[in-house]
Amino acid sequence: MPGPLPFDYEAIKKIAQTYATPFYIYDEQAIRVNVRRFLKAFDWLPFKQYFAVKATPNPHIMKLLHEEGIGADCSTLAELVLAERIGLKGSEIMFSSNNTPAEDYIKARELGAYINLDDISQLDYLERVAGLPNIISFRFNPGAGFIEGNAIIGKPEEAKWGLTKEQIFQAYALAQQKGVTRFGLHTMVVSNEINVDNLIQTARIMFELAAELCHKLSIRLEYINLGGGVGIPYHPEEHPVDIEEWSRSVRRYYENIIIPAGIDEDISKNGDRTMALATECGRVITGPYGYLVCSVLHKKAIYKNYVGLDACMADLMRPGMYGAYHHLTVPGKETAPCDCCYDVIGGLCENNDKFAIDRLLPHIDRGDFVVIHDAGAHGRAMGFNYNGKLRTKELLLKPDGSVEMIRRAETLDDLFATFDF
Repeated sequence: MPGPLPFDYEAIKKIAQTYATPFYIYDEQAIRVNVRRFLKAFDWLPFKQYFAVKATPNPHIMKLLHEEGIGADCSTLAELVLAERIGLKGSEIMFSSNNTPAEDYIKARELGAYINLDDISQLDYLERVAGLPNIISFRFNPGAGFIEGNAIIGKPEEAKWGLTKEQIFQAYALAQQKGVTRFGLHTMVVSNEINVDNLIQTARIMFELAAELCHKLSIRLEYINLGGGVGIPYHPEEHPVDIEEWSRSVRRYYENIIIPAGIDEDISKNGDRTMALATECGRVITGPYGYLVCSVLHKKAIYKNYVGLDACMADLMRPGMYGAYHHLTVPGKETAPCDCCYDVIGGLCENNDKFAIDRLLPHIDRGDFVVIHDAGAHGRAMGFNYNGKLRTKELLLKPDGSVEMIRRAETLDDLFATFDF
């Protein structure tokens, strides 16, 4: 069940007087507490969490995560530049891309980022356009028989990402021939996954593959990146992933597979484990702690009852794109009976521009606020400008209750800036 709002009706009313709706607002304190819990769960070995920048590409959010020890998982040139501008470099950046342009690789090499290749053909391409780094990893796609896919990522065997098991061995052997001596291993096969068993089995598969790689090719892995994809409970009946249970189970597989295989042996012989684990989560880090706050513009009653917001699918496309559920709260009416059935819509000239369909809510009036929960990841980041709609502002709710604007809303001048007319 989505948690309680970090603000009440009076607080939202006051914020809206300064920053007109619609706006995204992120709860800084809740994000920091969540990150600390996440990192503590994996403190039994060297561990690095790289925030999936694509989820919430705002440098203010990235900076506060960096203050808590979080790196950046980047997949494009723009995301690399964002990481650079908040002071990240080297092993603090994981660059995992696909169908990658030369300039992206060049920037990743300039920053000293860990580069993770999505295809065996990218090894020669990287060498030609940017030179090979001294540490490299490849992305594994286990194919059919692992888990069922979903609307976001698809079935592993139908997904465009990664290498087959046969190709993985060919890729590492080729990298060795080219003089690469330091390696990591990577996968990403789930998205918005709340079944902890699938997350645990991802670790088992990766540890077994790592043991086989090290045995057959005599390479030593410095890290295994388990990917991201940890989901959040969008629906009221869903429960969050138990991060501690996930970590405990990963540890058991680590101790039963990695340690007996000698993969984590310390070449310096000082007794420290040197093989690290990594994740690149985004949604579970910020998702539950961001909200899209809207006002009701209009109501309409024809064959159905409609509530029209001042936001639209251009601000939050997940419901229209995936049919995704987002919980809605009407501040000031939290205790009122939910006895009215509405479609909650935006103003795009598209019939899928709907935040909720047949949703039972309190009676809604024009001017009411509507808060869309769990919008802290893959929300504004997926916005667009169809119909000339302008993407909205982002705010940060500080621990002391003050509010800071961390991205202004777009203007028509922004929209027209690329025209020479």
